[in-house]
Amino acid sequence: MDLAIDGSTHPTRYWHTLANGRVQCDLCPRFCKLREGQRGLCFVRGRKDDRIVLTTYGRSSGFCIDPIEKKPLNHFYPGTPVLSFGTAGCNLACKFCQNWDISKSRQIDTLADQATPRALAQAAVAHGCRSVAFTYNDPVIFMEYAIDVARACHQHGIHTVAVTAGEICPEPRQELFRHIDAANVDFKAFTERFYRKICGSELQPVLDTLRYLRHETKVWIEVTTLLIPGENDSDEELDAMTRWVAGELGPEVPMHFTAFHPDYKMLDYPPTPPATLTRARNIARGNGVLYAYTGNVHDSAGGSTYCSACGEILIGRDWYVLDTWNLTAEGKCRNCGTVCAGHFEATPGTWGARRQPVGLGALSRLPDRT
Repeated sequence: MDLAIDGSTHPTRYWHTLANGRVQCDLCPRFCKLREGQRGLCFVRGRKDDRIVLTTYGRSSGFCIDPIEKKPLNHFYPGTPVLSFGTAGCNLACKFCQNWDISKSRQIDTLADQATPRALAQAAVAHGCRSVAFTYNDPVIFMEYAIDVARACHQHGIHTVAVTAGEICPEPRQELFRHIDAANVDFKAFTERFYRKICGSELQPVLDTLRYLRHETKVWIEVTTLLIPGENDSDEELDAMTRWVAGELGPEVPMHFTAFHPDYKMLDYPPTPPATLTRARNIARGNGVLYAYTGNVHDSAGGSTYCSACGEILIGRDWYVLDTWNLTAEGKCRNCGTVCAGHFEATPGTWGARRQPVGLGALSRLPDRT
């Protein structure tokens, strides 16, 4: 796409010049090869003055305080508020995108809000948030901004959360996730066919990212699969996927199976029946996944956390509201003493299901403060 790159730009590291004069972006496995003035498929990274630059540093499509369970993360400080934001663009081309108005935006007006990394961290502190989440679109494509925000957040004791599809090359993957405390990885399917046909991407880099996060970092990870009728919801695929998670990542990695609703370029598909989510959850549990959840539906049983040893309910959830808490201060089952995998405190948060938009215009004009 030939587009003039205007406005402020930010330098990036992962690119090199090819023999034919094009500049290749080496951030994600797309390896976009650009002429001067062109943007990559993600739209936010482009070639300017013979280098790859980020065009959306410090600019966002909006800020909102969400429950951490909405990311979804059920084992990372449950009940606490998380300051969430995204930018524009995406390095995938998912036909079912639920945030397509943000991720597929080609309008710079989408990025109406601005904030420095320090201002974002200060806002999280001021609003009592335990975490800041890079979400709505993938932080991979705005990693320089995400890393600077993460550094500022850690200086204030604020955790960082990445909601990502995991499509990133090995070297930038190491740099990005050094600054991330928890991640929900969008594990879209378990076939190359689905990734290529529906997402315009590849499965293998996602598997590589999941293995890397689980075995080479301290990042807490949970995975989410949006089940689309007739595309990725067969017993065979769910069996293979959940066996892979239990075997390659370990049984303690939570899996979320969420309901699709017709959107973007898949308006002719039916919504996911709740029974499909329950079936997926049962298959996962049968294959050894200790914490399997349903999402985007009202299902208290499927949204609650149970002890992996005695079956006692540990965290009861009604949508995003916690109504039961049977964990000790050490994160153990009060009934049998078995540890529940995750990051917990002595008492849960009380944010509930609220969604609170946050205006950061005033904060963005403040000077950076230590």
